[in-house]
Parts: sequence; structure tokens; C-alpha cells
Amino acid sequence: MIVRLSLQNPDTVEQLWSLQHAAYRLEAAAMGLRDVPPLPETFESIRNSNEDFYGVLSADGELLGAIVTAPADTAANTLEITRLMIHPDHLRKGIGASLLKHVIDHHPEIRTFTVTAGTHNEPAVSLYRKFGFMPGESVKSIPGAGLTVFRFHRT
Repeated sequence: MIVRLSLQNPDTVEQLWSLQHAAYRLEAAAMGLRDVPPLPETFESIRNSNEDFYGVLSADGELLGAIVTAPADTAANTLEITRLMIHPDHLRKGIGASLLKHVIDHHPEIRTFTVTAGTHNEPAVSLYRKFGFMPGESVKSIPGAGLTVFRFHRT
């Protein structure tokens, strides 16, 4: 079940922080890096975020995966997905696909979705392409790692 996560709940923020660290440490290692941008975030920076957080919870309330979106740009009719993270123990179970589908389905007014992923992060690239996201410009915000902006245009 996918739910909107409350950043006012300290347990939720702690689980998000832990999930983010587990998921992005794995990605950083796969890219041959020691650090990637989400890792320096703190409980406080997550709690004070103006982004929307959605998550998949297990029956006992464990956060298995989450997707995060920036506030929609209603003038441009776009929504940026800023993070999609799955706990390493729960990869390849369809959690990422269900979270991505949830965001797209629950924003019918949005025509263009964007997400940035590691150019060589094959699982992420494959997932986004499966949903119709097309690669666009390359970004070099992290030394030693190429990033690609992917866009999905709803017709």
C-alpha cells in the first residue's frame, strides 16, 4: 500500500533518513563514489522539506521504498521526481514501479514529469524507460559520475 508520508511524524522521518542512506550508499558504491547528494541530509532537513513524500509500508509499518516530488510547477505543467529509493533488501519486487505509477496516476493534471538518474544506473534507467521516460541532457553535478535527465510527456 502506498501512502503519503507525514514529515511531522519523527518515526517516519527517521525511517526516511535510514532508507535514503541505505539506498544511496548502494548507488554511490555502484558508481564508484563515496558520496552522492542525498546522503548529507539530516533529520531536520528532511522534516523541513517542502517536497511530497510517498512510501510503501510493510504490514508492520517498515518503510520499504519511497518516492519524492518537488512542488508541481503548475505554470509549466511539470512535476519533478527528486528521489526514488528502495531499501536494498527489497529490490526487484516491483516497489519502484508501483511508486512511479502512483505519482503519474495521481497527478493527471501534469503533462511532463522529470527525473534525474545516474547515467549508468541500469535498474533505474530501465525502469524509467519502461514508463516512457526518454533521456535528455546529461548533467555533471557529481565529479566522476554522469547523470541524465529523463522526461515523460503525457499525451
